[in-house]
Amino acid sequence: MSDKLPIRDQIIAAVGAAIASAGFPALAGPIVLEVPKQREHGDFSSNAAMQLAKPVGAKPRDIAVAIRVALLEAAVPHLADVEIAGPGFMNFRLSPTWLYDVLETVVAAGPNFGRNAELAGRRINLEFVSANPTGPLHAGGGRWIAAGDAIANLLASQGAEVHREYYLNDTGNQLNTFRDSLFARYQRQELPEDGYVGEYMVEIADALRAEHGASLDAAQLCELGLRIVIAGIRDDLERIGVRFDTWFSERSLHENGEVDAVLQLLTDRELVFELDGAVWIRTTDFGDQRDRVVKKSDGSTTYLLNDYAYHCNKFARGFTHLINIWGSDHHGQVKSLQAGIEAITGQPGEPEIILGQLVKLLRGGEEIKISKRAGNIVTLADILDEVDADVARMTFLLQSVDTRQTFDLDIVTSQSMENPVYYVQMAHARIASIGRKAAEAGVVRAPLPAVNLALLEHPREHELLRALAQYPETLAEAAAARAPHKLTHWVLDFAARFHGFYRDCRVLDAEPELLQARLWLAEASRIGLSNALTLLGVSAPEEMARLDDESLEGAPTQ
Repeated sequence: MSDKLPIRDQIIAAVGAAIASAGFPALAGPIVLEVPKQREHGDFSSNAAMQLAKPVGAKPRDIAVAIRVALLEAAVPHLADVEIAGPGFMNFRLSPTWLYDVLETVVAAGPNFGRNAELAGRRINLEFVSANPTGPLHAGGGRWIAAGDAIANLLASQGAEVHREYYLNDTGNQLNTFRDSLFARYQRQELPEDGYVGEYMVEIADALRAEHGASLDAAQLCELGLRIVIAGIRDDLERIGVRFDTWFSERSLHENGEVDAVLQLLTDRELVFELDGAVWIRTTDFGDQRDRVVKKSDGSTTYLLNDYAYHCNKFARGFTHLINIWGSDHHGQVKSLQAGIEAITGQPGEPEIILGQLVKLLRGGEEIKISKRAGNIVTLADILDEVDADVARMTFLLQSVDTRQTFDLDIVTSQSMENPVYYVQMAHARIASIGRKAAEAGVVRAPLPAVNLALLEHPREHELLRALAQYPETLAEAAAARAPHKLTHWVLDFAARFHGFYRDCRVLDAEPELLQARLWLAEASRIGLSNALTLLGVSAPEEMARLDDESLEGAPTQ
């Protein structure tokens, strides 16, 4: 019954109609339904009667009673009762029939369950990672890879067209330092002050010397070294399952004259001025705390002006919204970028910036320091040599990106049910095993319309269906908040509920009619869990090696 409104929307519509039927004015704002923290308080609760008290001039409880009468007279589908609590809260109790509709909805939607078209027509450019191509991706960068890719998937699930982009900072001081450091290694000379001392620089220099001898000059060496580093970054991204639609070169902005064009546009609009030989943009006119330099006194452009040109290029390519994921250390650059883009395009708040905290790596309880220049880097490749991409991605997605995260290598490398990804994947593998063993026993799943879903009466069964009902809303909230961890938490909760069902509700040993109903419940569970894992970029295995069942409260095999 995929054409039915979600149960929350059905009840909201019914409450609105009951308010009108009882002769009360419509609420000034939306009718809000909340899920009570305690199940005994019902399926939903609302303070609509309390909101009406002032405009109606009556006691909230009396208003709630009148709304209750109107609702019960209307015989709202699935609504069993409305209880009045406290000064006028309305607690809605639903019959289990709505849960059977949920199961039918999940099965009918299949891979599209949970998706909607709320963002249809939006072309979003999502830029993430974008580390300087002066060395391999460090392990902490894995968090931005996992978060960025998951956010892209979430936005696409809501109907947006999402374009993943990697910005290559292939010009400027960092690249000059890379060039000079690599040339020193190549010539086997002393490193320049503040040069890159990582072992990877020695490896690149030795490889190029073996291939080209000592004939390369610094510029040639830099270009070849840059290609090697970028190829390594691509390989790391491939290993963790992320592919970018565009690798955009900062250098191309200068070569194509786009940086100069933006500066000329700002000049023509009298949005810049000269001071102490430098050119400044009046970002204070657009809410920035101070004006910013866009061209230095030596004639070179600043990173800020380059960024203006880059984001204007994105809009010129037809994107309607821009999102960047930055580290929290760049928070001071947000307003200056947005102010300049507003000055140029007239669009406030662009690009949307997601600021995230760093990752602290632990091994043996000790923090592992990360520094490309100090040479003691722990790379993403190092992590992926120890754990598979599923473990790395889901671990990075356990927390909100705006919180500091501790990534304990001892925990994530342990293949036990203490590791969240194994716990979740085992749930999917168990779902698959039910279907596989049913087929081996010659059991054929009957057509859903012929199955009596009312036999699904066990609390564990209802828990699963309630969780599935919450999935579309969770998905929409995660996309709107750019918060993949909300979906990760749903996945962990759903896995726990399924493990409880697997333990307490026998499927293959059930009576034939109940067996059929539970087979369909397992199929709906497979769809929901698989869909969610796909959006997180985590695989959903059909089989897994036997893990410790004791960690699953002694759950028996089916």
